[in-house]
Amino acid sequence: MKIAAPLLALTLLALTQSSHAADEGTAAVTALGELNGIALACKQPALVSRARNIIVTTAPKTRDFGEIFENATSAAFLEQGKGKTPCPESATLVGQINAAEKRLQSAFPRAQ
Repeated sequence: MKIAAPLLALTLLALTQSSHAADEGTAAVTALGELNGIALACKQPALVSRARNIIVTTAPKTRDFGEIFENATSAAFLEQGKGKTPCPESATLVGQINAAEKRLQSAFPRAQ
C-alpha cells in the first residue's frame, strides 16, 4: 500500500506532461495550418507546398493532427478571403512559416 501513493502520483505526473505536450503540438499544428490558409488565399503556392511538407515530415501521422491542420487552413483561408486584412509580404510569410516550423519541431522532437 505504501507503493500505491507514489505510483499514483507518478502516473498523474506523466499524464499531465503528456497532455501539455499534446497541447503544444496542437497549437503548433494550428499555427502552421493558419499560415497555410493565408498562403493559399494570397496565391503563394510555393509556401503552401512548403507548409504541407513541414506538417507531413514533422508532425505525427494521425487523423487528429491532419484534421486540425486542414480546419485551421480552411478557417484562415476563409478569413483572408473576406478582405479585411491585406496579404502579408512574401518575406514576412516565409519568416512566420520558419518560426512555425521551429515550434512544430520543438513540439514533436522525435519525428525529426
